[in-house]
Amino acid sequence: MFKKAILLLGLAVTCCLLWFAVYDYREAGPIARENLRGLALSLTTAIEKLAANDPSLETLHSFHPPDVAYFTLVDRRGVYRFHSNRDLVGTPVDGRSAKEVPLLTRSETRVTLGTGERAYQFASPVTVRGEPLVLVLTLHTYRADAVVRRARLNMTIVLMLVVMGWLLSFGLARYARRDERHREELARREALAKLGEMGAVLAHEIRNPLAGIKGFAQVIAAKPQESRNAAFAQSIVTEAVRLESLVNDLLAYAANEPEAREDFPLAPLFAQTVSLLQPDARAQGVGVTWRCPDDLLVHGKRDRIEQALLNLGHNALQAMPDGGLLQLLAERSGRDAVISIRDNGSGIAEEHRQQVFDPFFTTKSRGTGLGLALCKKIVEANSGSITLQSREGEGTVVTLTLPRAR
Repeated sequence: MFKKAILLLGLAVTCCLLWFAVYDYREAGPIARENLRGLALSLTTAIEKLAANDPSLETLHSFHPPDVAYFTLVDRRGVYRFHSNRDLVGTPVDGRSAKEVPLLTRSETRVTLGTGERAYQFASPVTVRGEPLVLVLTLHTYRADAVVRRARLNMTIVLMLVVMGWLLSFGLARYARRDERHREELARREALAKLGEMGAVLAHEIRNPLAGIKGFAQVIAAKPQESRNAAFAQSIVTEAVRLESLVNDLLAYAANEPEAREDFPLAPLFAQTVSLLQPDARAQGVGVTWRCPDDLLVHGKRDRIEQALLNLGHNALQAMPDGGLLQLLAERSGRDAVISIRDNGSGIAEEHRQQVFDPFFTTKSRGTGLGLALCKKIVEANSGSITLQSREGEGTVVTLTLPRAR
């Protein structure tokens, strides 16, 4: 839609420019003629006044405006009473014998001079001391023709600019399309690489539990009455639960986040999350503390946010196998609620910090790399954001920003 709008806008601008160029060129001719006519009328008035003030017409010989090629005064008998060329004064027009000629009405035409120049000729009746004469005024058309030439040049420039603009636009559009295809190809290759990586992770994660399940089941099948089969059966259950957890993580990451949200207090959610983390935390010697205002309400999907907090809590516990402190803190920040999950565990190496939210990226020997990626998806689906700060050997702080209830 945006591309069509740009194309229509370009066509509209092109039509306006072409119309303006053609209109300017077509108007140049009439404007040039009006300029010549106006100049001729002004000169006619000036010559008539000079002739009225000097009956001998000698003053007219010193009248040489730059636009005048020549001018004449002809009487009723068709004789030159005045001519810019003194030798023609007193001779009949066109060399014919003198005879009575009617006075001309005002007229204008184009004539060709002896030099081959195309000139503008203006004829108008004038009266000099009561005697009717005809003034024939021939003007150079340099300046008038320059108006037409300038309009033609402007039209040519506009046409060239329009053509160059469209050629440049087509070139840019082709380059943009090629660049878009290149990005699509890169994205496709990256997706294929991620798919291959996911396949490798899944193959590794699924194959190990299946091998254990298969081995323990074969032992039980061979000697069903042995006392140690109870431990083998428990191992089968453990590996099956591990496979179930992997499948649940995959389904959770692939699922579309629901749109329906609600307002809920954050403090009870913190209390429930800590109670679920306490058994594992006590087994590892990790202390868990939390602090959250009782009246802090968050707008979102409660169960999905709880899942994100549990994932982050388990990640923090895994980073503290030898004990430590896990803190869950919440506070207001403008219209948002800011949640921090802090641990003083092993931290994350600097070269891995930019990839921790990528799906299937993991540094653990037994892990899918979906935990943090799923947390990021859940938080962003609830109109929030998630960031991570960590120092190797000092611990990690994960910060969630979620919208508060309005």
